[in-house]
Amino acid sequence: MVRALGSRTRVATVAVLTVAALAVLAGCGTESPDGGGQSGAPLADGNSSSEVDVATPEMVAAKKASEVEECRPGSASDGGLPSVELPCLGGGESVDLASFEGPLVINLFQGFCAPCKEEMPALQTFHETYGDEVPVIGIDVMDTVPGVALEEAISRGVTFPMYADPGGELQGGSLTARAVPTTYVLSSSGEVKLLQMGGMTSADQVKELVEEKLGITL
Repeated sequence: MVRALGSRTRVATVAVLTVAALAVLAGCGTESPDGGGQSGAPLADGNSSSEVDVATPEMVAAKKASEVEECRPGSASDGGLPSVELPCLGGGESVDLASFEGPLVINLFQGFCAPCKEEMPALQTFHETYGDEVPVIGIDVMDTVPGVALEEAISRGVTFPMYADPGGELQGGSLTARAVPTTYVLSSSGEVKLLQMGGMTSADQVKELVEEKLGITL
């Protein structure tokens, strides 16, 4: 299942009404033409979320008490991802995504997205099993309640680093979130490819998709 995101050009009134409906409509909708599952509630314009605090004292404390890994930049000057600096979800070092090199799995999610939560254990198991070869990072996208996203991830055992893009800085680029969850992969040559639009149910499914998209064997 996927949850469709709205256009950044929606009028403010529609955006506000959409935010109020997120929790009710998550995971609901009609069949997606992309074959990724179902499309549901559109999301508010990212501009309305740009001032959201992604590292409140409560979030910082929750992260510190968990096993979530610290956010650290990569060593590349231009590894293929957009040159956008994102804050670390729950506090930590902000990172320019362009510093990351592939192979890498990039999962776009939200806290109130049911299929996002359902696929977290699959991504975590993949990270634990294959993270030395293909790491995983998460990005909480265009979300007005990042504390929920962090709480849901921690409760499901997620330890891979997570970042936040409350203002929709990635929209319109190679990591555009047309729905949540959406997962991309970055190849070792710097090419960004769509891995899956919609939730993944097992680490084996993640592995098979990564092998297929990157042309590697894990």
